[in-house]
Formats: sequence, C-alpha cells, structure tokens
Amino acid sequence: MNSFYHQARFLTSAAKLEQSPPDTGAEVAFAGRSNAGKSSAINALCQQKSLARTSKTPGRTQLLNFFALDPEHRLVDLPGYGYAKVAEQIKRQWQAELAAYLEQRTSLRGVILLADARHPLKEFDLQMLEWSGQIQLPVHLLLTKADKLKRGAAAKSLQQVKQALKQINGMHSVQLFSALKRQGIDEVHAVLDKWLEVSAPAAPD
Repeated sequence: MNSFYHQARFLTSAAKLEQSPPDTGAEVAFAGRSNAGKSSAINALCQQKSLARTSKTPGRTQLLNFFALDPEHRLVDLPGYGYAKVAEQIKRQWQAELAAYLEQRTSLRGVILLADARHPLKEFDLQMLEWSGQIQLPVHLLLTKADKLKRGAAAKSLQQVKQALKQINGMHSVQLFSALKRQGIDEVHAVLDKWLEVSAPAAPD
C-alpha cells in the first residue's frame, strides 16, 4: 500500500481555470460521468472516507477540486458530466472550463478516466479519450464498480474495452477497479507514481 497518497488534503476549489492553484509541479486529474464513482475512487486511493465528497445525487461536483499530496504534487477532481440536472447553459460552461483545463494546464500529467464496468465507453468517455489523444495526454481508464459483476463478466468487459481502445489514437491503458472491495488500488498507485514521477516507498524487510 502506497502511503504517499494517504497524506492528501483538500487544497482549493475553482469554478474557472484562472482560480486554480499555481500551474507548477505535477498533477493528475480524475474525470468521468457523474455516476461513475469518481469521489469514492479518490477516497479509496487516498484511504480517507470523506476527502472527496460523495453524494447520493450524482452531478454535485461542479468545480475543479484540488487535493495536495505535497507542495509539488496534486490530484484534481474534475466536474462530473452527463447526469446532473442543471441548465444546458451551465453544462456548456462546465464543458468549456474542462476543455480549457485539459488543454492549458501545463502541470497536468495524465487523466484517470472512470467508467462503470457495466456500461463502459459512453459518449463522454469516448470524447475524453479522443480529446486526450489529440493533445497527447495519457489516460488510464478505471472500470469501476467491478464488484457488481461476476468474475467472468468483469473479464469480458475489460477485454471488450481493450479491443475498443485499439481503435482510438492515444496513450491509453485500462483496468478493473472497485472502491468498495479495494480492488485495483495498487495498480492505480503505480500509474500515479509513474505520471507524477514519485518513488514508491520501499517494502519493509
């Protein structure tokens, strides 16, 4: 278990890109549809119950939420998409801010994209993958809520997504994940370590 991520603390929220923390160091963003389990995944990865706020009403995350790991490394919870019952004008505004963040944020090293393992690669997921490919930003796809599928069905979902990713230009990887069962956490930590260029702690003797 990588304790580096357990020290995460809330830093700030930003409604617009210019309200974000200084664009220095390195950060990884978490994106996904509002019901993909994004907040639960961040909490599980950081081993904190309420670091990222979970809600019974998907779509409550309408801001860029920044979490500091140390002075030079951050995780970013991006606005959930596609489920929130808000005015179309506000949705378009979120989309514009999301695009600005992905394209302009120089400290951004990669995106963890979350999609429900039972319904992967919806329109928003495909947009994010293609978008990221165009700007040469790596994406690691988490097929969340894998515990809700039997092992064979989960493996089939993973294989289908791997095949689909071959048709999309970009630097993509994918895994099964369950925040509830703590499945796949070490695998995500390894991806974050690589992108943020932090060393995993040595195993005890």
